[in-house]
Amino acid sequence: MTLYRLILTLALPVLLAATAWRRLRGRGVAQEAEQRLGLIPAQPGRPLWLHGASNGEITSARWLIEELLARDPDRPLLITCNNPSARAMVQGWALPRTTALLAPWDTPGCLRRFLARAKPRALVTIENELWPERISRTAAAGLPVIALGARLSARSARSWARFAPGLLRHMLTRLSWVSAQDESSARRLIDAGLPPDRLGPRVVLKSRLTAAAAPPAAFATPPRARCLLAASTHEGEDAVILDGFARSRDRFDLLILAPRHPQRGAMIAGLAAARGFDTRRRSEGHDPGPGTAVYVADTLGEMPLWYGICGAAFIGGSLVEKGGHTPFEPIAQDCALLHGPSTYNFAEVFAALDAAGAALPVTDAKSFAAALAGLSTEEQARMAATAHRALPPSGDEAQLIAAVHRLTA
Repeated sequence: MTLYRLILTLALPVLLAATAWRRLRGRGVAQEAEQRLGLIPAQPGRPLWLHGASNGEITSARWLIEELLARDPDRPLLITCNNPSARAMVQGWALPRTTALLAPWDTPGCLRRFLARAKPRALVTIENELWPERISRTAAAGLPVIALGARLSARSARSWARFAPGLLRHMLTRLSWVSAQDESSARRLIDAGLPPDRLGPRVVLKSRLTAAAAPPAAFATPPRARCLLAASTHEGEDAVILDGFARSRDRFDLLILAPRHPQRGAMIAGLAAARGFDTRRRSEGHDPGPGTAVYVADTLGEMPLWYGICGAAFIGGSLVEKGGHTPFEPIAQDCALLHGPSTYNFAEVFAALDAAGAALPVTDAKSFAAALAGLSTEEQARMAATAHRALPPSGDEAQLIAAVHRLTA
């Protein structure tokens, strides 16, 4: 833990410089550095602190947030996240007694200032947002620390075991209660040091996601079955997707390419234009028009919109070794799924989907194009319906809510 604290403390000037640079380039947001440093306004009423990495994680927990607010009319909530887009999204929900802030950096000083000003009654952290200093310092203050939808892939478990087994054990022993995302994660967490009596029932938070609103009227998009989404792509995937799409124009008219990191938008637009596609970028204020072939959705917080427009979706981070992003969001939007071979983040779910014929694995542009060729309107509908049936049970939500309420009362 000492070495971790030293490394993060030494990294703080770099983090501050990066924040200042974003501000100078017009990409920063108000109070970003202050909130990251823990310099937040004093929070009244000892709020429940809930943290999720980004839009997807926070959205998956919205039903839980609303349940907790309804159960205790006097309970304030403090929601933190890692990017301004998620913060703005929560603020846009306009929930009662709810404050949204950027999460403090994981250093002793930032956490000390944050806890002194927030005075939370407990911390609820979503999915794999397990930060050693945050968990250690919160637990040391005598506050419950709850992890919901906790995920530990086989690859992550090997990395922790190789480089910092003691740090992971230190962190896990300070968790008060854990609901794992899947049975494999639950076993790995216990093997890594989580006391078995702190493991609660498994609940899949994202199973409660619902369909998005209709797209804006200004969007001149083809019928849903003619639109393809590549969601949360990483470097090394875009060219494969563009080449596969180029071979499938008789099946799909529009490709919406939404990179995981929006700053790659210009590069992706260049790849598309070099292949002769009529290309537009969301970040430049353009809407997809009648002749648009590739629409680069290089913004944050709009993924539900893209899922709603498209009848088929490729899950990014799966053609490269990133483990694949969530399949739950496109399933909630009734999309037919395609994915690459790297799915360790959601291994059990993808295995169930593949076995049921509810998802199509691809490896390169050729197999991608072949998979797209078979995605008729009827096949997209069949796959979407099958995916809902193939998902593992979401778990006992009532038990989870009761446990969180009991531990944070």
